[in-house]
Formats: sequence, C-alpha cells, structure tokens
Amino acid sequence: MTDRPVRWGILATGGIADAFVSDLKLMPDAEVVAVGSRSLESAQAFAGKHGIARAHGTWAELAADPDLDVIYVATPHSAHFDATMACLDAGKAVLCEKPFTLDQARARQMIELARERNVLLMEAMWTRLNPVVRTAVQLVADGAIGEVTTVASDFGISGTFPPEHRMRARKLGGGALLDLGVYPVTIAHLFLGMPDHVRAWAKIGPEGTDENTAIIFGYDRGAVATLTCGILGGTPNSAVISGSAGRITLHDPAFVPRALTLHRDGAEPEVIAEEFVGRGYHFEAAEIHRCLRAGLTESPAVPHALTLDIMGLLDDVRAQIGVSYD
Repeated sequence: MTDRPVRWGILATGGIADAFVSDLKLMPDAEVVAVGSRSLESAQAFAGKHGIARAHGTWAELAADPDLDVIYVATPHSAHFDATMACLDAGKAVLCEKPFTLDQARARQMIELARERNVLLMEAMWTRLNPVVRTAVQLVADGAIGEVTTVASDFGISGTFPPEHRMRARKLGGGALLDLGVYPVTIAHLFLGMPDHVRAWAKIGPEGTDENTAIIFGYDRGAVATLTCGILGGTPNSAVISGSAGRITLHDPAFVPRALTLHRDGAEPEVIAEEFVGRGYHFEAAEIHRCLRAGLTESPAVPHALTLDIMGLLDDVRAQIGVSYD
C-alpha cells in the first residue's frame, strides 16, 4: 500500500459522508472507490455527485467489494454496530463515526471481532486528531499551565427537531448526550483521564431522550470537570483547561478548533493557530492511512481502550438520567 492510494468505501450517504468525501479529495493518497447504502438509488446519486466509480445497494455488497482497503461508516449511530460488524466480518478495516455505538457492550463486541479478523478498527473521534487539540495536549504535557485542575466544556445547539429526527428519536439513539455530549466527555477524558466520580442530571423530552444535560466528573486528586450538552439553545461550544499556572482555551468550536489561547500566569495571552484546510475530517483519514501502511490494527492516537472508556462513561450518565434506547 506504500506505492498506491488507500482505497476507500463509504457506507451511508448523509451529510457527514458528504463532508468526509469532500475532505478525502484533498488527500493525494486517498481514492474513493465505492459507496454503499440500503438504497441503490441513494448510492448512485451520491456516486454521481462525487465521481465515485461503484454504487452498491446493500451494506453487504459494499463490504464484499474486493477493491477496498477501508470502509468509513457514516450511518446514524444506532446503525453503527450492524454496519461495522458487517464490514469487519468481511475482513475490511473500518473507520466508524462517533459515538462508536449505543453502549459499551456493543463497542466491546466490535473490537473483539476486529481483533479476531486482525483488521484495523478506529472510532472517528476527529477531536483527538485535530492539530490544535494535539498542540494543547503537548502544552499540558510540557507543564505550560502546571497541573490541570479543571476542565469546563459545553456543546449546545438550537433547532426544531421533530420527534422522528435522529436528535430526538429513541430508536435512533437520539438526545444530546451521544451526539453532542460525547465531545465534552472526550475533552475532559483527554486532559484529566477517567474520573473517580460521575454525577449527571438532564431534562428529558417527550421522546424519552435528553434535551439538556449536565455532567460533573470528580477526581480523588482534587480535579473536576463540568460538562454540558443540549439541543434547546446554542452555547459557546468552548473548552477551557485550567491548571495551577495558567489555562488553555480551545476556540469555538472546541470539538474541532482552528486555534487556542494560552494564558500563562504573569504573561500576555498567546494565540496559537495550526494550518487547517477542509472541514477537518482528513486528519482522521490520515491516521487511518498511517496505521494501514504500518500494519496496525489499532490506532495509538485513538486506541480501543479510550473508546471503551468513553462508552462506559456515557453508559454511566445515561443510567443516571434515565435514558435507554429501543
């Protein structure tokens, strides 16, 4: 694979698949070979829009395509499990959108099958691969703000979502937590690790899914994380990592920032930006390329243990706020 492009298949044809393929076109070592959907008509329309050679009318046909190195699963998260398992069972590497699936138990099954088939599986948590976030992680590791004591992060949007919309419907894993809250939870985990204590509260909508959720992580060493997510109104979509000698602010949107501000105690604030093109999906695609060419079945940047940690935390929060999925 070192002397040719990595050949991608795209499973699903929604907005995020469209954005991901647009970013793949920025990469000279990526080639989108095929797209698959439950509807052949939808797959053909997507293929025509993006100049993709083959369109498949079922997931199984896409998974069986012999000319693919990796498949990007871009379905609503309620279908991540079935789609990913079909691809892994066919021996294909998979980049699966966040949240990985609906719960930790299913995530564990996906990882176990990937290990049985000896193929690469990675969650598409683009925040961890964002250059600005990686710079923030390095700054913290270098002691730029001292010992991290607090992480505050939010992600709230406003909009009118009908009951059947993926943001509300139980059968689609709806609610703010999985779709939006996964980012603040990931940011807190990135800078503070697994909490010793988890507390959560939510306003539950008529569909039985969360509309506005607050989470507190507590750490026995004294650190705390305060996190919110919601679909009732827009919030700053920010993240502030505070330490004993300063703080780092990830610029809006914190889940895919273009810049950060470093505040060192006793010094003028310093804005640090990183080169950024496209929407930011190509960074996770580049990590897939690197792992495939190195013969890895797990990304060191987004390891399976991390994905299981995050899914376990989301399970814990859902149990406390009383949300379950059909």
